[in-house]
Amino acid sequence: MLLSLQLFSAKNYTPYTDVITQLGAIGYPAAEGFFDMFNEAAAIRAKLDAAGMTMPTLHVPIDMCENDAEGVAKIAATLGVKTVYAPWLSPEERPTDAAGWEALAERLAKCHAAMASHGLAFGWHNHDFEFFALPDGQIPMEILLRSAPMIEWEADIAWIVRSGTDPIDWISRHGQRITAAHFKDLAPAGENLDEDGWADAGTGTLDWPAIYAALKTSRCAVLVAEHDNPSDFVRFAKAAHATFATL
Repeated sequence: MLLSLQLFSAKNYTPYTDVITQLGAIGYPAAEGFFDMFNEAAAIRAKLDAAGMTMPTLHVPIDMCENDAEGVAKIAATLGVKTVYAPWLSPEERPTDAAGWEALAERLAKCHAAMASHGLAFGWHNHDFEFFALPDGQIPMEILLRSAPMIEWEADIAWIVRSGTDPIDWISRHGQRITAAHFKDLAPAGENLDEDGWADAGTGTLDWPAIYAALKTSRCAVLVAEHDNPSDFVRFAKAAHATFATL
């Protein structure tokens, strides 16, 4: 499984070109991009090449996948990206019933077709809200996976746990949809409040040896280290890299 790092973790430590150099020095073989660095794509690709790194995966807003597939494809080609994941819906955009989630699944299916026409794989990246039961008892993530059977899934493990859900159960049932996963962690309750309760991967409350063993039975090819709000980016990146070496 390839170790990568989501550049969103370094949003407070830009420019991303410098971040890539730091990751290469730590020993990361790959990084995952997101929309905030699209205007630096050419410079980032040069830094990736210089560091001997790749960028196999990329986060792209769903509306950009829908409305500018050609633009997404150009950015992906510049960066060497093979798979695009739509990563987020703002609170006001999130469906509140099964019909709304079915409609979102239809949008994702169309995004998949648009990306496929440019030779790119496409999937969804979860947060916690996809795991909260709807009024009829259905789980939104189940609706997305069932109603858009062609899309891939980048499983953000710590967000699954933060929703109160067992990630190993989801990996065991839907592992053939998981092509990447986010490698992050949660601090014990009441700790790391300055980092929004997150922890460096492998230093928190998640049982990463067990989770990693489950992921090895899935299609997961890329494990993406992430911390949503690190107070020290290099500390986080080094800790995640060191933990991965023990898995």
